[in-house]
Amino acid sequence: MKEDAIEFLVPAEDHNQRVDKIVTSYLKEYSRVIIKDWIEAGNILVDNHTVKPKTKVLEGQQIIVHPVLKERTEVNPQKMNLQIVFEDNDLIIVDKPHGLVVHPGHGHHESTLQNGLLYHHPELKILPRAGLVHRLDKDTSGLLIVAKNSNSYNALNTALQSRLIKREYRAICIGEMTSGGTIDVNLSRDPNNRIKYKVSNFGKSSVTHYRVLKKFQGHTLIGLRLETGRTHQIRIHMSHIRHAILGDPLYGQRLMIPKGASENLKKILRSFKRQALHACQLTFQHPSTAELTSFSSKLPEDMESIIKELSGNELDADTINNLKYPEIKT
Repeated sequence: MKEDAIEFLVPAEDHNQRVDKIVTSYLKEYSRVIIKDWIEAGNILVDNHTVKPKTKVLEGQQIIVHPVLKERTEVNPQKMNLQIVFEDNDLIIVDKPHGLVVHPGHGHHESTLQNGLLYHHPELKILPRAGLVHRLDKDTSGLLIVAKNSNSYNALNTALQSRLIKREYRAICIGEMTSGGTIDVNLSRDPNNRIKYKVSNFGKSSVTHYRVLKKFQGHTLIGLRLETGRTHQIRIHMSHIRHAILGDPLYGQRLMIPKGASENLKKILRSFKRQALHACQLTFQHPSTAELTSFSSKLPEDMESIIKELSGNELDADTINNLKYPEIKT
């Protein structure tokens, strides 16, 4: 039994790459062996033509995937207290708390966001990753888009690949930053650590824009906007410019305790064991109405508490959450 087709265009960074590698990267819940079988069975087409697994495709070509339902990894629905920001017939906007894994993987087969989504809306079982259009790391909090039907899934994935979904983040970084900027580097998997990625002369392009929102002694609150969405992108980028995200267990740097810090601030900083990163805003065209829609999420309490302490309690929650990403005039 075949599911609804999944369609997407080959992005610039995958130009002249093998079709089996591209589809495997795009549909992470299916193994490369399964993808190869689909290609050989004619269930994956490029510009409506059958291809071989090793066929190299070009930027802008259309890939159509007809997933076979029996091959899908079984994910069980689980009742979960999801924070639904918005829902209609086409999509769901979820505010993910830190500590929640987005979809099942090695060591995380249950109690993921995907399990909760399948309980909330069982019809999502026909879509890849239960309709999740993108993902966040386990210990990153914030907004995620979930498509509720194949038309929305295809439209939103195309928008994501075309960089038409604006994703904005907030992060607390170590060090006192003087200005914003843009980080444009290639990223590849670290051969010495399979769970890490690194800046490389090869790999895939990655672009992050960042702006200083508030400076404190020894730390900076920044706003970030993504052009690409590589694994661990923001975390690697900030570490690359020597302003790692506070608490990052993988790409972090030595903890910095500000001179004259209160005992409470010292305690909070030392006990913060996850990256201080939050996906605070999503802006995109609605897949059915084409209306420009925007959703926002306040910072989680643990990040708010650190910012309040760093400011000497001069900033309250409303002030912190109302800090705007500065537009650069050209």
